[in-house]
Amino acid sequence: MHPFLAEDFHVKWSTLVPEAIESDIRHGLEVAKENIEAICAQDAATATYESTFAALEKASEALDRGWGRLQHLDSVNDNPAQREALNKMLPEVSNFYASIPLNQRLWSMLRAFGTSAMTDELDPVQKRFVEETMQDFIQSGANLPTNEKERVAEIQAELSKLTKAYGEHVLDSTNAWELVIEDEAKLAGLPDSAKAAALANAKAKGVATDEKPAWRFTLQFPSMYPILQFLDDDGIRKQVWEASSKVASEGDYDNTELIWKILALRDEKAEILGHENFADLTLQRRMAKDAKTALGFTEDLHDRIAETYQQEYRELCEYKASKLGGEVDLLEPWEVAYWSEKRRKEQYDLDDEALRPYFPVDRVMSGMFELCSKIFGITMVERESVYYEPGSSQESDKPEVWHEEVKFYDLLDSESGDRLGSFYADWHPRETKRGGAWMNCLETGLPALNGEERKPHLGLILGNMSPPVDGKPALLTHREVETIFHEFGHLLHGLLSDVSVKSLAGTNVPWDFVELPSQIMENFCWDRQSLDLFARHHETGEAIPDDLFDKMIAARNYMSASAFMRQLSLGKLDLELHSHLDRYKGRDLDEVDREILADYKVKLKTEAPSMVRRFNHLFSSPTGYAAGYYSYKWAEVLDADAFTRFQKHGVISEEVGREFRECILSKGNSMPVDESFRRFMGRDPELEPLLVRAGLTQTAAA
Repeated sequence: MHPFLAEDFHVKWSTLVPEAIESDIRHGLEVAKENIEAICAQDAATATYESTFAALEKASEALDRGWGRLQHLDSVNDNPAQREALNKMLPEVSNFYASIPLNQRLWSMLRAFGTSAMTDELDPVQKRFVEETMQDFIQSGANLPTNEKERVAEIQAELSKLTKAYGEHVLDSTNAWELVIEDEAKLAGLPDSAKAAALANAKAKGVATDEKPAWRFTLQFPSMYPILQFLDDDGIRKQVWEASSKVASEGDYDNTELIWKILALRDEKAEILGHENFADLTLQRRMAKDAKTALGFTEDLHDRIAETYQQEYRELCEYKASKLGGEVDLLEPWEVAYWSEKRRKEQYDLDDEALRPYFPVDRVMSGMFELCSKIFGITMVERESVYYEPGSSQESDKPEVWHEEVKFYDLLDSESGDRLGSFYADWHPRETKRGGAWMNCLETGLPALNGEERKPHLGLILGNMSPPVDGKPALLTHREVETIFHEFGHLLHGLLSDVSVKSLAGTNVPWDFVELPSQIMENFCWDRQSLDLFARHHETGEAIPDDLFDKMIAARNYMSASAFMRQLSLGKLDLELHSHLDRYKGRDLDEVDREILADYKVKLKTEAPSMVRRFNHLFSSPTGYAAGYYSYKWAEVLDADAFTRFQKHGVISEEVGREFRECILSKGNSMPVDESFRRFMGRDPELEPLLVRAGLTQTAAA
C-alpha cells in the first residue's frame, strides 16, 4: 500500500516510483506526528523509559525508512519526476525533523524523565541514550524561547532546500559537459584501459561505431583523471581541467550565491544557540570539541610538512624543465598530475596501469571478504539478485536491486552462522548517480534482546570506479581498491554493530571518529600478505610479482607531502569558512579561497576557481562534513596508530581483529569513543605512526 514505507527487509526497488512518493511520505509524516503526540500527551508522573526515550526512538521509523530510501534513489537513480516529487516533500519533511527538538511539550516530558531518579535503573546503554538524546535536544535549541525556536526551524528548512539545490547543480553541471575526440592520434599517452572505456562510452551514447570510432570523455573521475595524468596533449588536458574546475561555477548551475546563503544560515543558527560560530556548535560533542582545537590540529600538521611540500613542487618544476629544456618555471594546474606521473614512473619504474590487471573488481571483493573473514570472524555470501524496471515489479524470492550492475550479499558470523546483516554493492559511474564513494545504512538492526531474534542490518556501499569494457572485467587502479576497502570499513562499522539502541549503533559516532574503521582498512592494501588474498591477475590468477610489489611500496610515499597538504587544505578551508565567516562574507569567493589557503597551496601559473562550489561534502546537506572535513586527517592519526597493533601481530591477526571488532566495530556510540579507542590500544592515540607511514618523520623532527 505504501511501498516506500514497507517493512520488507529485501527492498522492492521497482515499486518505489515517483507516483508513490507524496502519498507515502505524507503518510509516514502523519504516523510520526501521531507517535510524537502520544509521547507528549502522557502523564509525566507515570512516564517510563519505554514511553519516552524508547518511544521517541521508534516514533519516526516509517518516515525514516521511506525518506532514507528516497534519498538513496536520488543519489543513484536521479530522474526529473523523482526529483520533482522529492523537492515537493522536502520542506514538510525538513520542518518535521527540525520541529522535534523544538517541541516544548516533548522536551518537557523527556527532561522530566531524563533528570529523574528512574534513570538510575537503566542499563549503561540506555543511560547513554538518554544523555545523548538530551544533549541533542539542547544542541538543537530545546531550551530556546519560542520565537528563537521558530527561527531555528525556519533555518533548518531553508538549509534543506539550499543544500539540495547545491547538490543538483553539481550533478547537472557535471553531466552537462562532454568531450568527443575523433582523431586517435590525439590520445597519445593515454592508457589502453582509458581509451577502451572512452570508446565504449561513445558507442553507448551513439556518437561512435565500429566503423567510425570516437572517444567520449566526461567529468566523472574515472573518465577525466586519466587524461590529466597521462595524456600528452597539453591543450586537451587544459580543456578538461578548465571544465572540471568550473563545475557548478557558471550560469544556471553557479553555486556561489548558495554557498554564502548556506554559510550565513549556519552562522545565524550557531549564534541563536549561543555559540560564536557554526564550527563550535558542530564540534562541541566531537573529539576535537571546538574550532580552535581542530584548526590547531590542522595548522600543526601543516607546519610539520610545509617545507617538504614546497620542496616536492620545486623538484617537479625542475624535472619538467630538465625534460623540455629551458628555465625552471611554475607549472600550470593541468600539468601537475601529468609531470608527477612521468617523474614517478621514471624514479620508480612504476606504471599504475601495470597494477590494474591484478585488481579485477570481483576478485578484489572476494579477496577482501576472505581477509575480513580471517580477521573479524565473518563470512560474506553473494545472493542471486533480480532487477525489474521501475513500475514492473514481480514476485520473487530473490532480493531486488536498483540497477543491473548492483550485487547483494549476506554477512554472517562465522562462528554462530547468524546473519548479522546484508548489503548492496554498486561500483560504477552512471549519469544518474552522484560522484564519489559512500556507505549508508538502510535498516539498523538489533542484537537478540529479551528472547527475540536478532534483527539484521541492511547497508550499502557505492562508488564510481573504472567500469567494465567490452565484456571484460572491470580492472581497478590501486587507489580505487583502497576506496573499496575504505567503504567496506564503514560498512563493517554498521553491520557488525551490536548495540541495543539503534540511535547509538554503527556509524552514529562523532564524525572525527567515524573514519577510523574505514581508513584502517586501507592499510591492508599495502601489505604483501593481505594483497596476495585479493590482488590476482584477471587472466592468470598470479599474484603481483615481487619486483612490481617492491616498486609499488617504494613509490608509496612519492609526493606524500603534497597529498597530505591537499587534505589539510580542504579541512582548513572548511574550518575557516565555518568559524570566521565575518572575515570573508560579502567578498569574492575565489579571493577568499586564495587568502585562506595561501600557505596550503603552491603557486601555479593559472589560479583555479575555488573548489568550494563543487564541494559536496560541505554543502550538499544541511550539515554533512561542514566544519568536519578535518576529521579525515584526525582519523588518520587514529588509524595509523591502531594499525600498529595489527603490524606487531603479523598484520592478518585473528586476535587483534577480534579485539578491533569487539572494542570499535561493535560498540558504535554506546560509550564515549575515546574510551573505545583506549580499550583497543591501552592508551590515548599518538601522532608519530601517521608521520612514519607517510614518510614524513624527518619533516616532523625538523
